[in-house]
Amino acid sequence: MLSEVFYYLFNMSISASLVGIVVLLLGKIKKLPRRLVHILWVIPFLRMWIPVGIPSKYSLMTLISKFFTPRSVVLYDGGLEFTFANYTMAADNYFPITYKVSLIEKLFGIASIVWIIVAVSLVIVSSIIYGVTKSELKDAGILRDNIYVSDKITSPAIYGVFRPKIIVPKDYELRDLHYVVAHESAHIRRKDNLWRVIAVISASIHWFNPFAWLFLKRFLEDTELACDEKVLADCGEDEKKAYALALVDCAESTNVFVSPFGGAKIRVRIDRILSYKKLSVISVVSSIVFAVAIGYVLLTNAS
Repeated sequence: MLSEVFYYLFNMSISASLVGIVVLLLGKIKKLPRRLVHILWVIPFLRMWIPVGIPSKYSLMTLISKFFTPRSVVLYDGGLEFTFANYTMAADNYFPITYKVSLIEKLFGIASIVWIIVAVSLVIVSSIIYGVTKSELKDAGILRDNIYVSDKITSPAIYGVFRPKIIVPKDYELRDLHYVVAHESAHIRRKDNLWRVIAVISASIHWFNPFAWLFLKRFLEDTELACDEKVLADCGEDEKKAYALALVDCAESTNVFVSPFGGAKIRVRIDRILSYKKLSVISVVSSIVFAVAIGYVLLTNAS
């Protein structure tokens, strides 16, 4: 049973890698809003979790099948067909899986045991790190509203997933926190810490795939860039420089479970902040149509 789970997961990881590379390339287009790119990262993470897809002649997988022929296995055909993208093609039957040779069966059996041990260990370690981080900040004192002060951090950030709090360093008590609060409040509204946890768990489950960790890194960076855009959309043109200066004033944080005001690549963020232009209605509509089209192409399987 565990071997079968890993067989499907291994193929899902290949699918996620292919669509994730496309999202990486799209992220290189500077004119694309980071909020759009951030949404597109949902696609490879969905590929990591969902084993089936609807076949389409417009799918990326259909294009790939012109160069090599991964077999699409029909899992359900009741009017609307659902298929599984089978890249390894190491089995003759799939319900249950019957491998072509006993050696492949043994390899997947051993690999599945190693996979589950490492995956569970990574999830446990991540949970411990998250728990320790939260426990260390229990003594944070309230400043006002949902803003707390702690002498155990060096940069303002959001802590917590379901009841997140804005926590700032002790020496920030007398500072103007307008832009810090605006940024962190945007993270709270966007549920970014929850998406961070899901992304970390996804990478931990697919730990054997180096692309999973690359996608996690880029996703976290684009989370900050998307949040900057959200704040700037509500700011005047003359406030961009003040927001950038507030960002420079903050040290970087390295905890993947929090949304830091000074996180991600500062130089990149400053450049995008200073060059930011608000989207027109046409641009917003075009972005939505583009996202839907890309989602369809990347989430469907080969026909």
